[in-house]
Amino acid sequence: MRLAHGLAALWATSIHAATLQKIEADFPNPTNVGFYLYVPDTLSPNPPVLVSPHWCHGDALAVYKGSSFASLADRYGFIVIYPDSPNAADKCWDVSSRGTLSHQSGGGDSQGIVNMVAWTVKRYKADAGRVFVTGVSSGAMMTNVLLGAYPDVFAAGTAFAGVPFGCYAAPDGSADYWNSDCATGLVTHTGAEWRSIVQAAYPGYNGWRPKVQVFHGTADEVLNYTNFGEEVKQWTSVLGLCGSKPAKTEENNPFPNWTKYVYGKDGWLEAYSALDVTHNIGNHEDVAMKWFDLTCTTGNCFRWGQGGPKGDSLLNQTPAF
Repeated sequence: MRLAHGLAALWATSIHAATLQKIEADFPNPTNVGFYLYVPDTLSPNPPVLVSPHWCHGDALAVYKGSSFASLADRYGFIVIYPDSPNAADKCWDVSSRGTLSHQSGGGDSQGIVNMVAWTVKRYKADAGRVFVTGVSSGAMMTNVLLGAYPDVFAAGTAFAGVPFGCYAAPDGSADYWNSDCATGLVTHTGAEWRSIVQAAYPGYNGWRPKVQVFHGTADEVLNYTNFGEEVKQWTSVLGLCGSKPAKTEENNPFPNWTKYVYGKDGWLEAYSALDVTHNIGNHEDVAMKWFDLTCTTGNCFRWGQGGPKGDSLLNQTPAF
C-alpha cells in the first residue's frame, strides 16, 4: 500500500496548494479523527459533499494527492472531506469496535466522520441529501461501516477492495483489531445473517437505504476475494433485492476482464469483479462520479431518498442533517 508523511495541525493551515485545510471544530469526535477539508474556489449552489477515507498506512494528504477528487471538485463545485485516522500505529480505520459499528453510540471513528459531515453541511449550506463516501482498502471498509451505521446520512457509497459491514468486528468490541479470519475469507454468513448485523447498528431504523457499489480483484492478497461475495450477500439482503442473483451482467466493464453485476430492477447494488487484479485496485473516480451523479450541478441530481427498492413509500423522509 502507499505511504504518506504526517500532516500539519493548525486551524485552516494550508498544507497543499493553499486549499486543503485542517479544521479544528467543536463537535463530538470521540477518537479524535483528523478533519481535513477541500473547498474549491467556486462552489455549486448547495454543494454536494464527498467523504474520502484513506487506506492503511496512508493519511488525508496521501489520498488527497493520490486521487483526482480535488480537481473534480474544482470542476463540479462539490466539497471533499478527507478524514485522517487517529491510529498512529498503522493508520487503519476503526472498523472493529462496538462504537464505530453503531449509530451515534458515543464512540468510534465513524461518529467523528459523520459529525464532520454535519459541520460541513451547516458551515457551507451544503446539500444534506447529496452526501457520498468512497474509499480503498481500509477506506473501503470504513465506507461500508458508514453506509451500514448511518443510512440516514449517505446517499450512496463506493468501496474498492473492502469487506462487509461487521466482518472485522472484534470479539471484545475493541478498536484497531486486525481480524485475520475476515481478511482471509473465513467469515461467511447467509444474507439474512449479514442483514441482521447491519440492522443491529441502527436498531429500529426502517427508512431509506443508500445505494452501494463494490469492487474487488480476484487476486487480492490482503483481503481475500471471498469478501466480495459476502458483500454482495449482505447488501442484496439489506436492500431487499430479489435474491443474490444479478439482474444484469456486463463483461469487460469498465475495463477488459472486469465484470459488472447489477442487482435489482433499480440497480441499487453494483458489484465489479476484476480478474487477476490484486489488492492494489486503485481509485476509479470516473466510475464513482457517475454512480454519485456528482457531475450534475443543476436540475434533478441524484439524492438521498430518490428511488431504490422501496420506491415512493419513503418520499416523506428526509436525511439526518
